[in-house]
Amino acid sequence: MTDAPGWPGISPRWTSSAKSGVGTALSPVSRVWFTLSHGILDEIYSPRVDQACTRDFGLIVTGPDGFFAEEKRDCDCAIAGLEDGVPAFRLVNTHLGGRFRIVKDILTDQRADVVIQRISLEVLSGPPLRLFALLAPHLVNGGEHNTGWIGHYKGHRMMFAEGDGTHLALGCSLPFLACSVGFVGASDGWQMLHQSGQLTEEYDRAADGNIALTVEIDSPETPFRLAVGFGRSEPEAGFRVRASLQTPFERQTEEYATHWRAWQAQLRSLDRKVEGHNVYRVSTAVLRCHESPTFPGGLIASLSIPWGGSKGDDDLGGYHLVWPRDLSQTAGAFLACGAHDEVLRVVRYLRAIQEDNGSWPQNCWLDGSPYWHGMQLDECAFPILLLDMAWRDGAVQRPALPAFWPMVARAAGFVICHGPRTGQDRWEENSGYTPFTLAVEIASLLAAADLAEACDIDGVADFLRDTADAWNEQIEDWVYVTDTRLAREVGVAGYYVRIAPEVPGEARAELRGTVEVRNRFAEASHVAADELISTDALALVRFGLRAADDPRMVDTVKVIDHVLRVDLPYGPGWRRYNGDGYGEHDDGSPYDCTGIGRVWPLLAGERAHYELAAGRRAAAEQLLAAMEAGASPGRLLPEQVWDGPPIPALELEAGKPSGSAMPLVWAHSEHIKLLRSLTDGAVFDLPPQPVRRYLREKRVARCRPWRPDWRPPCIPAGRALRLDLQAPSQVHWSADGWATQNDVPTRDTGLGIHTAEIPSDSVGPGGVIEFTWLDLASNTWLGKNHSIEVQAA
Repeated sequence: MTDAPGWPGISPRWTSSAKSGVGTALSPVSRVWFTLSHGILDEIYSPRVDQACTRDFGLIVTGPDGFFAEEKRDCDCAIAGLEDGVPAFRLVNTHLGGRFRIVKDILTDQRADVVIQRISLEVLSGPPLRLFALLAPHLVNGGEHNTGWIGHYKGHRMMFAEGDGTHLALGCSLPFLACSVGFVGASDGWQMLHQSGQLTEEYDRAADGNIALTVEIDSPETPFRLAVGFGRSEPEAGFRVRASLQTPFERQTEEYATHWRAWQAQLRSLDRKVEGHNVYRVSTAVLRCHESPTFPGGLIASLSIPWGGSKGDDDLGGYHLVWPRDLSQTAGAFLACGAHDEVLRVVRYLRAIQEDNGSWPQNCWLDGSPYWHGMQLDECAFPILLLDMAWRDGAVQRPALPAFWPMVARAAGFVICHGPRTGQDRWEENSGYTPFTLAVEIASLLAAADLAEACDIDGVADFLRDTADAWNEQIEDWVYVTDTRLAREVGVAGYYVRIAPEVPGEARAELRGTVEVRNRFAEASHVAADELISTDALALVRFGLRAADDPRMVDTVKVIDHVLRVDLPYGPGWRRYNGDGYGEHDDGSPYDCTGIGRVWPLLAGERAHYELAAGRRAAAEQLLAAMEAGASPGRLLPEQVWDGPPIPALELEAGKPSGSAMPLVWAHSEHIKLLRSLTDGAVFDLPPQPVRRYLREKRVARCRPWRPDWRPPCIPAGRALRLDLQAPSQVHWSADGWATQNDVPTRDTGLGIHTAEIPSDSVGPGGVIEFTWLDLASNTWLGKNHSIEVQAA
């Protein structure tokens, strides 16, 4: 046995995030997913959709006189789906010099953890050519500690690799003429082929490093198949590959397509053709491809790693993680297309991974293990809205609803105990008060109140609605500014800001404070809160708290367009916020913890929903077309599109996908919901409760909440003061300097909150309410008094 020299190889990196296709079988026994980019297979995931096991897998062609060509670099690639709604693909890679054409049909085996390619090589000119396949294992989300070797299964030569307990096998329907495994950048097959056009050495083994497997195909002019399979051992992976290669490809294709056809046939018809692609069925297939059958309802954010070519192995998760926000949006899209079974699975999954305190992780692996550890309150509120939508639409039936109430109660309690300010906004960067999070929180509390009543839970609904009313009434106090430099520049009275820092311990925002903008160079990292603009204010309309024609919203949209709108070749697009640093640099180099945030197509979808809510259907339809125009040739929607001057050498074209995540499931979810909204003539996921309560009934708050960690400095006259405490207590209070004293016990809300109210109707403006409390469990007084001033309403 010959060991490869050059351990451990160069530092491993992921590959391009610009995917042109993703696919998997709809089967409980096939646990493998593939991605495509630049005419080749990129990451293959197995046995879970959050575990990448390869970097890339492409073909190399060599010939006389030093001829050397790679599919991914030296060919023009055309991609086509085998049929609408079925994520199996034909890639046609034509050599730029006209020497050859490679045709590949790619799918997964319905019966095993195997990805199959049917391949044919056609020599278009010149002498015969030699064909090689090069596979780079990155088993279980990493390329540093992989081991590869040449082996056999039942007398058939295969290539094997192992990393972190997962085994990979590579086999072929034709014999291998030569095989070698080596360390990337030192002794791998690419080095030999590039230098001499053949495998001059056949290394049998390369251990514990960044490795690549290389094989030469015998008689490549004959159509053949390559199969990559996975297992817990070498024999298991080898068995799956051999059994798959023994099954006729036509049968595999039909089995694969049959299950996809059946699933697509159950969905609502929202079909739409763009340049020969049924973009609706592309989006539905993208969503469904991101679920793992071993964790039903768990869908990751993207089968990609943003700017993968610039990332090392320290980026374990990429976007193949679960974000509860993205997952709730995805389930909303499933609901929009009538996929009730998928919605129910998502709701059950969210219930299973909820933390004991009622929150959800910022993001997590499929088993619920947190990856990052930020606290985003919109992610804790979204599952409540999702359940309410699912119940109203029939995906969750009335008899099953009470089983979900504990999830709702814990989530609502957590939001009330920690909101309305959030540890991080929806862009995962800043703490404070933000319109988007406020909108989701308030809408979710009203939805939770309806769910409580539907589940016959007493004494909770009014408490939830009172909280929502109080927060809704103060939105403008927290995130709306007037008479600023920017307002005067645009010619508006005021606007909603992206985020306002909180005053520690107090229930108010520092609207004239500064915000540290992340992903920026230090000298540009602090921005005045009243100068920081985001599209997030549109959520106030999307979730029913403000009307689209509210003058404050109209003015804010003018400011958003003034600051964030970018005109692309096919129409307008919007960046997330001014000063965003999450994107490529001006020279096109990848994001490296600094950069320039680019246009996000999903924001065109959000703006289209605003236009539809404002009664401007034609504008919404134009934005749908703009959103779709930013897709890849395979109609996948990226996280961001390039919005600078074209840089052909880096494949950066104005309005086309950048190096960010693609496909972004959230973007495809927004696309589906927009198709449904345009079909209905109304915003599909608009919660009815805020619309009824605030836009029609014009409800005002009855009380103002107070918490020890979130203390309003004053309350309007006529509003009760509501104390929200963590334990059963006796509240002792006075409104006349303790000349008269009053006691009121707290009551248990059933949400982990014990509440008591102090009336203020007898206290005029300028009066002061003083209070303290006795913890009944420990029989301990707080040891100090608090006070709050009553002001004119």
